[in-house]
Amino acid sequence: MELHLKIIGAMMIVLALIHLVFPVYFKWKTEFTTLSLINRQVMYVHTFFIALTVLLMGLLCLTCGYELTHTAFGKKITGGLLIFWFIRLICQFFIYSPALWRCKKFETIIHIIFSMFWIYVCIVFTLAYQTA
Repeated sequence: MELHLKIIGAMMIVLALIHLVFPVYFKWKTEFTTLSLINRQVMYVHTFFIALTVLLMGLLCLTCGYELTHTAFGKKITGGLLIFWFIRLICQFFIYSPALWRCKKFETIIHIIFSMFWIYVCIVFTLAYQTA
């Protein structure tokens, strides 16, 4: 179980770093021109804090696998992480429109990869929660 938490931790760190390219990849400079200043800044700040949260979750999983799987406090943490990532998994299928990826090769591949990642994360946190 600790190995899986380390794998997830490393993957979350990569995911957090991917957030750095969001403004360029999604062309926020152009896309956000019609937004008010507050909405533009909320998008940047929220993206930063999501990336920071994912980075910290990754570091926690990478460095504290034993504690997450063998302590009562670890059980509470893995339970919270399970809820967080399960809701993210639900969003993948019920919030994001299939029109964003359907009939688009690259976007479909990314959708499948991230769907599998969220499922893997949920399974690992479920098992970690049950064993702690």
